Amino acid sequence: MNTRKKWFIQATAGLLLTGAGLSMAIDAGLQKMMNHSWFLQGTIALIIFNAGLCVLIDASKYVNEKIN
Repeated sequence: MNTRKKWFIQATAGLLLTGAGLSMAIDAGLQKMMNHSWFLQGTIALIIFNAGLCVLIDASKYVNEKIN
């Protein structure tokens, strides 16, 4: 797999995870406002959000490599 394809896949996955985590965190906040169970959902949302950021930042290593 060439460098551009690796970057594209990893950057896209990072953006999707970040967006999903953010959406889940907002939903957990709404659950909290309605006095529903929110802690587990909020914790999982933060884990997914941070994992997405890590994957996205890690994708930048392909930017500096020679693109085939």
